[in-house]
Amino acid sequence: MKTQLLPATESSLALASRLLSEGQLVAFPTETVYGLGAYALNRDAVLRIFAAKGRPADNPLIVHIHDRSELDGICEVNDLALRLMDAFWPGPLTIILPRKAAVPDEVTAKLDTVAVRMPSHPVAMALLRACKLPIAAPSANRSGKPSPTTAQHVLEDMDGRIPLILDGGESDVGLESTVISLVGEKPCILRPGGVTRAMLEDVIGEVSLAGSILRPLQKGEKALSPGMMYKHYAPDGQVTLIEGEEADVVEAMRRLYAHAAEQGHRACVMCFTEHIEALRDCHPHDIGAQSNPSEVAHRLFATLRGLDEERMDVIFSEVVPPEGVGLAIMNRLGRAAAFRSVQAKDVL
Repeated sequence: MKTQLLPATESSLALASRLLSEGQLVAFPTETVYGLGAYALNRDAVLRIFAAKGRPADNPLIVHIHDRSELDGICEVNDLALRLMDAFWPGPLTIILPRKAAVPDEVTAKLDTVAVRMPSHPVAMALLRACKLPIAAPSANRSGKPSPTTAQHVLEDMDGRIPLILDGGESDVGLESTVISLVGEKPCILRPGGVTRAMLEDVIGEVSLAGSILRPLQKGEKALSPGMMYKHYAPDGQVTLIEGEEADVVEAMRRLYAHAAEQGHRACVMCFTEHIEALRDCHPHDIGAQSNPSEVAHRLFATLRGLDEERMDVIFSEVVPPEGVGLAIMNRLGRAAAFRSVQAKDVL
């Protein structure tokens, strides 16, 4: 299969719309990351997503819409959902609600719920309006790899696997949407993102956090949302998170890098802008300012992908406090590292 990468124009949007209506796949930009879309109510089309990504069948998908009226055939909407939609749609918030029968099991991983969101990216909205279909779309990367934030990232993973990639520039947020479930006793964040817990609680009151946000799924525990698998968002190299006091972390990273380099590894560090100079001899990769978690979130996946281009096999990373957007960053970093971490004081 030949994969076309086209700028988002009237003609390419028309081509994308036709492909989706025919049950084919199209990658497109959203404000969070690039998505790999198929007509959500076409079982065969949805199965092509899993084949192209190599995605496990027990990992549910998110259905993207451009108008709330589309939800009538997809899910049961409640008052809390309406309040969240008023506050955050279109935008990087996914809401899990009871599904309706028209939604194929392949979209929901056979759960009795479905995840829905309305993206804010102008190309995503233009595509959804053009095709007039609800589109199921996970991130447009090979399963387990860092999510793509540019069309070129998508091409690296999907060339020859899908017919079309729409280029809408670099994603703004850089991390996938926040996922909140509204089907339990209390609203619960299953995957943190740019819409933080505090922002949600300002609108609907108390919101809980899923225990699996900063740990692996336990044996028998189902993935109720995308992004909950044990190892996810991972580069080819082994990522280790370095935790502790700031000065200790910097010194520990120096020592760990030196040891790895002596052992013949292609090693590097992922560090804050403020520590680039202190770690200049450790092949540093700047993940953004320590004082600006949104910048770190924006850069994270592109940095992880860059490490694969450099064939890095040992990677040491700084961490951020798991608060606000920092919770989303640590959720992704934890899974990129398969939850491998070291206390800096134990290295010194």
